[in-house]
Amino acid sequence: MNAKRTHVVLSEQLVKDIDSLVGARQRSSFLTQAAEEKLMRLRQLKALEAAAGTWKDKDHPELNQGAAQWVAKLRQQDERRFKKVTVR
Repeated sequence: MNAKRTHVVLSEQLVKDIDSLVGARQRSSFLTQAAEEKLMRLRQLKALEAAAGTWKDKDHPELNQGAAQWVAKLRQQDERRFKKVTVR
């Protein structure tokens, strides 16, 4: 992995808290991982916002009775199929 040094300003308390949990020698690794996780969450939120409004109830009549009932029906079908293929 290519790395680039950068200057980041953090409060003294934040640095102390990070160091107390992961140690001063793991600070960069911790901050890198934290930044990657935050970026992933921000990208997911952006994707969700972009997809807002694309779901139309008319396109999913199987859910008219609610998602829980639809899932229960799927599970029943799976259970019947499982019993059918495992009976000898």
